[in-house]
Amino acid sequence: MAESLLSGWRGRDARIVGLVLTVLLVVGGGYLLDRWINDGGRPDLKAHVDEKRKEEIDMRFKQGVMMLHARQYEHAMTAFHRVLQLAPKMPEAHVNMGFAMLGQKRYKEALDFFDGATELNRNQLNAYYGMAEAYEGLGDYRGALEAMEAWLHRAKADDPFRRKAESAVWEWRDKLRKDAKPAAK
Repeated sequence: MAESLLSGWRGRDARIVGLVLTVLLVVGGGYLLDRWINDGGRPDLKAHVDEKRKEEIDMRFKQGVMMLHARQYEHAMTAFHRVLQLAPKMPEAHVNMGFAMLGQKRYKEALDFFDGATELNRNQLNAYYGMAEAYEGLGDYRGALEAMEAWLHRAKADDPFRRKAESAVWEWRDKLRKDAKPAAK
């Protein structure tokens, strides 16, 4: 009877040892494979993957811009969504996604993308311009005015959009002034 108890324990011990060895082999093999790919076995593989990633970002970005110009906003959003998956810190992709949202009259979402672009790059001028348009779409003329003034402050004097921006600022100031008069009575 004692011998049968010992053989039962030996069987359990063997299974535990086998399980531990299997786990160690899988984890250790994965670690060695990762080191081989990333550190020396195939150094060209990482460079190749990085190059393909950059190529896809560039291709998708260009597709998105073409779709924006063609007013194909859903297709533009698809392209910029992929760009943002691959390069989430690319302010230009945030801005262009915002303009695609504007084209769909999705002003709140557009505003979020423009805001994200300015968080990534405070000097992303077209984000301020888009932000002003999004605020106008939401009926927030104070926000539109402030965003467009930020754009005007940063834009060059010969920027082709300057006249349109100055006209918008004049209109929004006039609207805010008119809206404030009845409240003062």
